[in-house]
Amino acid sequence: MNHSFSPRRRATAALIASGLLPWGIRAQTSATAFPTKPIHVLIGVPAGGTQDVLTRAIGEYVRPTLGPLVLDNRGGAAGRIAIEVAKNAEPDGHTIMLGTAGTMTMFPNAYKSLNYDPFKDFAPIVNAASFELALTVHKDVPANTLAEFITWAKSQGNKVSFASYGAGTPSHFLGEMLNRSAGLQMLHIPYRGSTPARQDILGGTVPVFFDTVGGAITSLQTGRVKVLATSGSKRSPPMPAIPTFAEQGYPDVVANSWFSFYAPAKTPQPVLDKLRAEFTKAVNSREVRQQLLVNGMYPVGDGPEALLKTMREDTARWGRIMRAVNFVTTD
Repeated sequence: MNHSFSPRRRATAALIASGLLPWGIRAQTSATAFPTKPIHVLIGVPAGGTQDVLTRAIGEYVRPTLGPLVLDNRGGAAGRIAIEVAKNAEPDGHTIMLGTAGTMTMFPNAYKSLNYDPFKDFAPIVNAASFELALTVHKDVPANTLAEFITWAKSQGNKVSFASYGAGTPSHFLGEMLNRSAGLQMLHIPYRGSTPARQDILGGTVPVFFDTVGGAITSLQTGRVKVLATSGSKRSPPMPAIPTFAEQGYPDVVANSWFSFYAPAKTPQPVLDKLRAEFTKAVNSREVRQQLLVNGMYPVGDGPEALLKTMREDTARWGRIMRAVNFVTTD
C-alpha cells in the first residue's frame, strides 16, 4: 500500500506547519481533527463535590465522540485559581472550565478587583444545570425547624458560625441574607469548596453550612445533619418535605445557582460548535438528566446566547442586592 502524500496534501501540511494556511481553513482542519488528546475540565473546588458529579455524568456520555474528560480540580481562592489557569490555557478546546453563578456573576460585584473578565476572557459552551441551596445544621443543634433555629441562633449572640463553600459565593451570600432578614449575627467561615465544608459539619466542627441541595441529600444519608430550609422559590423536588425559606416567613431569602461550561476566548468557532453540540446532547439525554435530578440539579441546556443573557441579568441582580447590604470582600 502506498502511504505517500499526494502533492496537494504535502502542500497543505507544509502550510499548516508554517502557519501560512488561511485561518478559516486552519480552524476547519482543527475542528475536524478535534480532539487530538484528552479534554481537561478545570473545576475550582476540591474533588468530590456536586461539580464533579455533573462533569462525570456528561463525560461518560460524550466519551464515544470526544474521548475522556479529565477532571482537573484546582481548589482555592473561591475558584479563581482554576479560572486563571483556564483563562491562560491554549485556546484549542482541549482545556475548558466549569464556571458557576458565583464566579461568573457574583464575583464581579463581590470583589474589588478580579484577574479575569467573565465576558471577555471566555467563550460560553453550555449552561448545563441549575440548583438550589439548603440550610444544613449538625444533628446536635437544638432545632428542627427554621423558626427554632433562628430562636437558638439569636440566643447565642455572635457565637454561631456558618460555613460556605467560598467567599463571595451563593453559599456565603445566602448566609448573609438570612443574617439580615432574621436579625442574626452568624459569623462566616469560608471553605475551599463544598467537600471540606461538608466534612466539617458532619464532624461537628462547624454547626451550620449552606450546602447545595445535592450535597445536603448526601449528608442527610449519614444521619449526622438536619436540613431546615431550601432556597428556591418553591420546594425542591429531590427534597419535597423540606419547606423553603420563603414558606417559613423569609421571602427575601431566595437564591438559585448554576453550572456552565466555558472555553478560553479565541477558541476556534468550529471547535466551540463541536463542544456545544456534544455537551448539549449530553445534558438533554435521559441518562444524564436522571443523574442530575437524583443529585439535586436541574438540567438546563441553554446555548451561548441564552447563557450570556442569564449572566448579564444575574450580574445586575446580584449587584443590586450586594449594594443594598453594603456587601463587598476586602480583596
